[in-house]
Amino acid sequence: MSQSLTLTSLPLFPLASLLFPGGAMALRVFEVRYLDMVRKCHQAGAPFGVVSLRSGQEVRRAGAPVEQLHDVGTLATIDRLHNPQPGLITLQCRGDQRFRIAHSHLLPHGLWVADVALLPADLRVAVPEHLAATARALEQLLASLRERDPTSPAAIWPTPAQLDDAGWIANRWCELLPVPLELKQRLMQLDNPLVRLELVGDVLERTGIAPL
Repeated sequence: MSQSLTLTSLPLFPLASLLFPGGAMALRVFEVRYLDMVRKCHQAGAPFGVVSLRSGQEVRRAGAPVEQLHDVGTLATIDRLHNPQPGLITLQCRGDQRFRIAHSHLLPHGLWVADVALLPADLRVAVPEHLAATARALEQLLASLRERDPTSPAAIWPTPAQLDDAGWIANRWCELLPVPLELKQRLMQLDNPLVRLELVGDVLERTGIAPL
């Protein structure tokens, strides 16, 4: 999509976590401000925006300061919606395109909406030889996650094309790495997928999480 393409009044779901393009996220929705929003998005086949919190809590409490949001997030498309009991909805979502918030507004009932500009999708860049170990280590980790919990959103079967896509490899590692939210946010905002993977490789090497 073009960088100039905009969406108006996009409903936002602020979280203390990130959704990356191509990723999966399971959500439990119980706050009144989100229940009607996710139903309407599901019925219309429309996305909502997942943004990470600069400050504030996911669940609003009386007297708490208003949440502060990062200005780059990801469109979330609902794949599955289940209503197990009154006042509770469970969702399985997937990450689509990144966006940048141009203007946001807090509605009286507590829902954030924003006018956003869609950011270009990552160009497909082959994983260079000096970073090939990051792809191999990810493939092994995903296989281990599938063995432990086949129902987990992380229990995916990557295709050969995905395992040779620098942006896809970088995004999956960013979802799995136990690093601060602020670092994940900075990595997600990078426009160059190869630079993102280089930085992920540095984190893996520095922490010893995966042998490279």
